[in-house]
Amino acid sequence: MESAQLLNLTTFGYMASSMLYVAILIFGTKNRTLGLTATLVTMGALLLSTMGILLRWYEAFQLGFGYYAPFSNMYESLVFFAWCIALTYLVLEYLYKNQTLGAFVMPFAFLAQAFAEYWPQWNQDLRPLLPALQSNWLIAHVIASFVGYAAFAIAFGMAVMYLLKARNIEKSGRPEGTSFFAALPGLKVIDEVIYKVIFFGFVWFTVGGLIFGAIWANSAWGTYWSWDPKETWSLITWFVYAATLHVRYTRGWTGKKIAWLAVLGFVSTVFTYYGVNFLLSGLHSYG
Repeated sequence: MESAQLLNLTTFGYMASSMLYVAILIFGTKNRTLGLTATLVTMGALLLSTMGILLRWYEAFQLGFGYYAPFSNMYESLVFFAWCIALTYLVLEYLYKNQTLGAFVMPFAFLAQAFAEYWPQWNQDLRPLLPALQSNWLIAHVIASFVGYAAFAIAFGMAVMYLLKARNIEKSGRPEGTSFFAALPGLKVIDEVIYKVIFFGFVWFTVGGLIFGAIWANSAWGTYWSWDPKETWSLITWFVYAATLHVRYTRGWTGKKIAWLAVLGFVSTVFTYYGVNFLLSGLHSYG
């Protein structure tokens, strides 16, 4: 399949992007050629992924599958997860004009894509969708959910950045830290990014993961909520991020406290996305 070749190339594109952003972090942000190359490589990898996803959709149509959504199994969802991370990162880079963010974000896109392509457990063949998956609500539910997942992954990367820089500042006694930590955005800026990305992801996850998911569940199984393990863990993840936003608004929590909550939230997100599918049996186990 031509889509498989494009998606395989995407893995190397994300890998090159990650390496370039790490190089920017190590060698400094003044090299404009390196910075432009990193952005162009990321955009190229995202374009390859987009073409691969759309072509996979078209290939399913050619095989006569009829209704098909190219993110209905673990392989396809990982590819889409990486796509969402890369797209969201490029928006952040444009907004904040700091490419050191890429060193803490694009590796997640690379790892997700590589996990999709090279983990032997995934079946990459095109197969007709299960009857329960043949719904427009599936597309709305999955797209919105994975935009939320991608935002939570980026918030985790920013939280790691914050905690590392804060630790370096404490050890060195310098306002901006030493070595390449000084090239990172200020702590207030990183904290702002964490908050805004979590808020963005929370809105998408609420609408897509819970509301659209409940509507789809009622359409497929005749009930809006069945306390399936995936539903339960989605609710747990939602409460973690809801609590994070709540304490920021009402108690003014910032800095390390919010960073650690972002870490906790992403751990819950990973278990909701991956762990539930393979460690707990339920209606979503086919994912």
